Amino acid sequence: MSTQVLAGPVAAPLAAQKVERAVINPWLIAITVTLATFMELLDTSIANVALPHIAGGLAVSYDESTWVLTSYLVANAVVLPLSAWLSRVFGRKNYYMTCVVLFTASSLLCGIAPSLGLLIFFRVLQGIGGGGLAPVEQAILVDTFPPAKRAGAFALYSMAIVTAPVIGPPLGGWITDNLNWRWVFFINIPIGIISLLLTSRLVSDPPQFVEEVKAARREGRLSIDYIGISLIALGFGALEIVLDKGQREDWLESHFIMVFLTVAVLSLLFAALWEWRHRDPVVEIKLFRDRNFALANIFYFLFGFGIFGSTVLIPQMLQSLYGYSATDAGLVLGPGAFVIVALAPVVVKLLPKIGARKMIFASFLIVALAMWHFASFEPGADYKSFALARAFQGLGLAFLFVPVSQLAYSYIPLAKNNKASSITNLFRNLGGSFGVSFVTTMLERRTQFHHSVMAQHLTPADSGFRQTLDSLTQYFTSMGASTADATQRAYGLISAIAEKNAAMLGSLDCFWLLGIIALVGVPLALMIKPFRGGAAAGH
Repeated sequence: MSTQVLAGPVAAPLAAQKVERAVINPWLIAITVTLATFMELLDTSIANVALPHIAGGLAVSYDESTWVLTSYLVANAVVLPLSAWLSRVFGRKNYYMTCVVLFTASSLLCGIAPSLGLLIFFRVLQGIGGGGLAPVEQAILVDTFPPAKRAGAFALYSMAIVTAPVIGPPLGGWITDNLNWRWVFFINIPIGIISLLLTSRLVSDPPQFVEEVKAARREGRLSIDYIGISLIALGFGALEIVLDKGQREDWLESHFIMVFLTVAVLSLLFAALWEWRHRDPVVEIKLFRDRNFALANIFYFLFGFGIFGSTVLIPQMLQSLYGYSATDAGLVLGPGAFVIVALAPVVVKLLPKIGARKMIFASFLIVALAMWHFASFEPGADYKSFALARAFQGLGLAFLFVPVSQLAYSYIPLAKNNKASSITNLFRNLGGSFGVSFVTTMLERRTQFHHSVMAQHLTPADSGFRQTLDSLTQYFTSMGASTADATQRAYGLISAIAEKNAAMLGSLDCFWLLGIIALVGVPLALMIKPFRGGAAAGH
């Protein structure tokens, strides 16, 4: 294109946009969009510990109150894969600000909800708003920062991804203990307002994105794909219900779960076939033909699986077996997040020197070793042991997220960044949902297994059992109990000890399994296609 053509009427607005974008510090944009993402991710975990208080406050059962979590996760799962398409239809900045407004307003409505039905409805709205924040932020970061500086932006993003779920449970526990469960939702309001004001001043759609959307509209490629949207929404919504309710409903033994699992599998299968052949797909499955992008999504899934699975398992183990309060159990998770935040600048400097392949390889190996270290703990382990083990896990995760984010966009054309970010965030969220479901299921199954093994020895035919029973009976008799009462109390104590030991062994088994799953990423890291500085050769 000649300079004469560029000097025409089209050049002026484009030049103005470039100047406008140049005067805004990109780090201000990064902090602005990370703020809302942090708020949304915090909300995925902060309400967990408030469920008993919500159930009591609204006069419903605990099982009914769990729909407060499920409704949010389902809405989130539905919107995530659609966020790229929605941002093109409404404009990325407009869509992002709409998501912030919807999330903030629905947070207020959740806080004042007078009944469970309305609270669930408002949580659906909150999930719809929250689902678009993280993918759009990642796309904004990719477009705002040149390839050479994206590692630093992704490091900031990783801090929000990792610290928000860790802060959520202890913060939620403190709020419900000292204030009221409704403040779990009210705290989003000032953050949302600040994010909205900063976004309106600092964020703008990049010229290439605007031109791409205009071209799509001219060519009629932005027509609503009703079939694709419906199949994707139905499939991921049903899948999230299966993952969230599966263990409570006994999985495939439940007709409810079987129906939703069938709907999920068939919907996603037909959606994949439909989207593959569609002219302008809502979810661009063909991006998976790029090896690095496909591997990055597997790594995102494993990342979400490990961090959310362990974030659920560790506090549950500490509270049920070690007598920790919800706040104290949440504080054990803190050192891991601190290590990730502290090492973020180091990762940015080391990535160009070491390379993504070696860094991802080492990261998954360290995470696996950290999980197996947890699996070696005994009932006498103290706070320091758990905190150091979590810090060890954080060491592995610290060197994972940034190179994986670089890897995802290494060979993706700039015009596809929006759709790529939608998919990567979907896989990270799916990993988290699968991880939580896996841990809750395996913990119960393995605990039952170990209890059944122990029960075989808790009979009068076992000499060790007889000795323990006689010793405890004599102890309770010496404390003033009758022989019959002392025997009954001895049986009860032995049973309680057996249940606690079974739960301990079940927890350790889960750590072993999480380590094995993390190890899957080690050989996959060797398959990474080399790239320079996180940028494709064609960029």
